[in-house]
Parts: sequence; C-alpha cells; structure tokens
Amino acid sequence: MIVLPFSNEYSSMVKSFVIAVLAGEGFDYDPVKDFDLDDIQGIYLEKGGAFFMCLSDDEIVGTSAVKNIGSDVCEIKRLYVKKECRGEGLGFTLFQKALNYAEINYTKVKLKTDSSLKKAISIYLKNGFSVVKEESGTVYFEKSLQSDKSE
Repeated sequence: MIVLPFSNEYSSMVKSFVIAVLAGEGFDYDPVKDFDLDDIQGIYLEKGGAFFMCLSDDEIVGTSAVKNIGSDVCEIKRLYVKKECRGEGLGFTLFQKALNYAEINYTKVKLKTDSSLKKAISIYLKNGFSVVKEESGTVYFEKSLQSDKSE
C-alpha cells in the first residue's frame, strides 16, 4: 500500500470509492454535500488544500483531504478506508498525512464526523482535537495549530 497525492487520472476512481464506502456505512450519496468529488483538483488542490489516496494493487483503498475554508483555517475531510483494510492503521496514516499538511499550512483545523463513528472520535480526541458542538448526530471538532508560517 502506498499513499499518494491526488492526480486527476484517479478522479472517477476516487468518487466511486467514496460513494461505495458511504453506502457501506449506510449513508446515501448527496449531490449537495458530495459535489466536491466532481472537482477534487479545483476544490482542494487549487485552493491551497490537499487530497491523499492510498493505493493497493492500483485500487483505491483509502482517502483523506484538507480543504481550505478561509482565514488560515482548514478542514480535514474525506477520511475513508475500505472496510476490508480497516484495523491495520491505514486510517490513522491517512489522518496523520492530512494533519501534517494542515500543521504546515494553517493555524487552525476543523473536522466533523458522525456521532456513531466512535473509533474516529477517539483518534481525533487523542490527537488534540476538542469537541466544539454536537448537533443532529454530527460531532464538530477544532484544533489550534502551532504554525511556523511566520518564520
């Protein structure tokens, strides 16, 4: 398995992968929430963010992303791992890749997850994130980052 930055040749594979993982967890594809999957290059990379993919035998088995949401703040998003690959540390590796990118480029990072995803919540809390609110089954987190950007 190898973690790589997104490239456009993987656009349709990434979208299919994310939709399949969402479906496997009981979540429907929502064109309003999931529009970013149609323009990863423009929505993430061209606006100061990042998108990572984990490949195994030319198949996407995991993703994570950092989205610029303005004012030196970003959001970690799209942290997904194929069900058969869970429990091997891949999700943590993808999370760390996104968090490292955020730490270099931003002063605050946010993220949100479904309240049923207890393992993800545990990882976020162990990595210094604080719960800022819970609403309608979603848990919202924030973390201030030590930034060397001013040096």
